[in-house]
Amino acid sequence: MDIAVLSDIHGNYMALEKCINYAISHNIRTFFFLGDYVGELAYPEKTMKILYDMNSRYECYFVKGNKEDYWLNYRANGEKCWKDYDSTTGSLIYTYSELKEKDLDFFAKLHPSQKIVVGDMPEITICHGSPYKVNEKLLQDNEKTFEIMDSIGTSLILCGHTHIQNKIEHNGNCVLNAGAVGVPLFSNGKAQFMILHSENKKWIDEFISLEYDVDSAIKELHESRLDEHAPYWCSVTENLLRKGDVSHGKVLAKAMALCKEENKSCVWPDVPEKYWKRAVEEMIKS
Repeated sequence: MDIAVLSDIHGNYMALEKCINYAISHNIRTFFFLGDYVGELAYPEKTMKILYDMNSRYECYFVKGNKEDYWLNYRANGEKCWKDYDSTTGSLIYTYSELKEKDLDFFAKLHPSQKIVVGDMPEITICHGSPYKVNEKLLQDNEKTFEIMDSIGTSLILCGHTHIQNKIEHNGNCVLNAGAVGVPLFSNGKAQFMILHSENKKWIDEFISLEYDVDSAIKELHESRLDEHAPYWCSVTENLLRKGDVSHGKVLAKAMALCKEENKSCVWPDVPEKYWKRAVEEMIKS
């Protein structure tokens, strides 16, 4: 049995379709989805439609990512600090406004992690960030990561969140990061996911990178006016889709550092656009 593992779609339904079609063409009928389903790309309803269709046709397992917590927290409490037409939070407002109650109810049923047994194969833990926190990163040569690997009780953890495909081995245990379907880092503009192959009661990993129609995904950022809702955030998104070399988090950190330098303090999400502009100009090369 083979399993397709997909994480961090971020609303990139074109990349998602490419990955799913590849998996199905290789006779895969079991899918693990590791969170952060929408956000960043246009028309989130198209991604959700694909996920619902997959769930009705195949054996699918879903866990919650940090983005899902954003939407659920907004529904529960509101976020007075979120602003539209703003590079820091405009993308969040856009995505949330496009989601339906059905989508939020779907997210609300998801758990941060799951332990799964497939056939007679070794048990697997699936999560977005770590098995304990959706926004925690499992990193190479990191003591906290090793502690989690030793404590979780399964020899294999599948995760995402960093947007970088990776394999970590420690004390006979393994973490596999599937990378990102939608906005991967260091992928040369390709969508990424992972396939697990079962061989002699062991899981064998295969990292996949696929070309897709990046130009059309970027075109929809403008057609949907998402680039107006979150101008410099979308500039970073475009660069990620084409080159994958600078993350939103790093540009945000730079913008906040510039803001703090001039104002002695900077509290998220109050990051004026002029600092976003400077950060993008300094960090993203044309």
